Amino acid sequence: MIFWRVKSLDAILATAEKKSLDRSLGVWQLTLLGVGAIIGTGIFVLTAEAAQKAGPGMMIAFIIAGFVCAVAALCYSELSSMVPVSGSAYTYSYAVLGEFIAWMVGWALILEYSVAAGAVAVGWSGYFVGLLSNSLDIEIPFALANGPFAGGIINLPAVAICVLIVGLLVVGTRESAAFNAVLVAVKITALTIFIALALPVADMENFQPFLPLGTSGVVAAAASIFFAYVGFDAVSTAAEETKDPQRNIPLALIGSLGICTLFYLVVSAGVVGAVGAQPLMDAAGQGLQPGSLALAEQCQSLAAVGQQPIICSREALAHVLREIGWEKVGNLLGLAAFLALPSVILMMLFGQTRIFFVMSRDGLLPEVLSRIHTRFRTPHIVTLVTGVGVTFAAAFLPVGKLADISNSGTLFAFMVVALAVMILRVRDKNRQRPFRTPAIWLVGPLAVGGCITLFLFLPTDAKLVFPIWTGIGLIVYFLYGYRKSHVALGIDTPSGGENLIEPIRPLAAYRKDTEHKKD
Repeated sequence: MIFWRVKSLDAILATAEKKSLDRSLGVWQLTLLGVGAIIGTGIFVLTAEAAQKAGPGMMIAFIIAGFVCAVAALCYSELSSMVPVSGSAYTYSYAVLGEFIAWMVGWALILEYSVAAGAVAVGWSGYFVGLLSNSLDIEIPFALANGPFAGGIINLPAVAICVLIVGLLVVGTRESAAFNAVLVAVKITALTIFIALALPVADMENFQPFLPLGTSGVVAAAASIFFAYVGFDAVSTAAEETKDPQRNIPLALIGSLGICTLFYLVVSAGVVGAVGAQPLMDAAGQGLQPGSLALAEQCQSLAAVGQQPIICSREALAHVLREIGWEKVGNLLGLAAFLALPSVILMMLFGQTRIFFVMSRDGLLPEVLSRIHTRFRTPHIVTLVTGVGVTFAAAFLPVGKLADISNSGTLFAFMVVALAVMILRVRDKNRQRPFRTPAIWLVGPLAVGGCITLFLFLPTDAKLVFPIWTGIGLIVYFLYGYRKSHVALGIDTPSGGENLIEPIRPLAAYRKDTEHKKD
């Protein structure tokens, strides 16, 4: 049965032992790693969408999303410490729940990473266009800087950054740790400056009404800005390198999520207090859907009379600073986003192509996808295939829709991880666990329930995309992966803890060797 095609946990652990890493990370290093991975992208690109769904109540939405991330992260940590290899929820699921669920998770992660990369590209485009307009007086035509849902034709800046980064990935560019640290510092400095300038001019009247669309609007905003917390698994997957993981991982997870949530709360308070964040309504008094043509048309009507509420801005934080008289500083914040966000796109595309690559290496996808470029030593075919999809999404879809679609895949993957931890507690009680999720029978159900709740509050189109994507994945699996699976065929495939990018033996060569041994 496909549910019992399980990669041997002992084999995976044996592989990891051969490539074991020094346990050198303490709680502070882990916390900073988490803050660097989490903070920045969501608050830069999704503030307007959150405001349209919840108004000033988006501050509560950040707390809700952070809580769901925290309980999911605690579950993630136990699994990553039990399977301490370079991998993802796909690797963990294969070792615990079997091939079929692993396929579902891997397929969902492909959706998550690729669509998230498109969302960040669209967010980057907004800051790029605003920077050109306000700093250099260069205006990119509206129709060429916005997709159809925003009233334009195509988002050419988003296309350009996607093409550039895909090209860099093909030739083997990978950001260094030092370069990444600089970009993290740039993001945190920009947000700190924003807080210092926006909070002192906050007007408490801008916080009323606090929940213009009710509590359902707050939860819907939390479902969208869950995107702002993705990256916490950088802490979870560092279990192999952590000193005293039982103590340090939960402290680092809660610490990094707490710091980021506090940052997000103060930034959103600055936005609301400085310029207000009341959602735009239709004639019936209902909030317009973010990313809809109706909202785009209302924003264009307001722009025609010289008004641009925060809801309509594609560079929300820079827009706030300009509105309160700090135009040059607003331009510098736009420059910070312009410099920092491309590295996030690169990281997401790198992760997505590697998941594709590993699934291909396991025989679940055609082997052509795992071919390595003879010169650059990169999986160029899968990178180009991914690049086409990401570029298309960034060209025609708004940032809010892309983030919601990405969240649908992320929430599914995290839910499966929480279920896997609870299943293992029953099925494999004696397995060594360097980190044990505290109060698992409380934390686990909270993680599952939180992921399901946020999924249910996603927009209808995002909820429909996920089952459609999953249906396509099931067709691919049963037409190809089910029959070609290396686990089913008894082919020994590396299971983690090693260099992922390495030549793959053709299946035909393996069969030829096997027949030769029989003779």
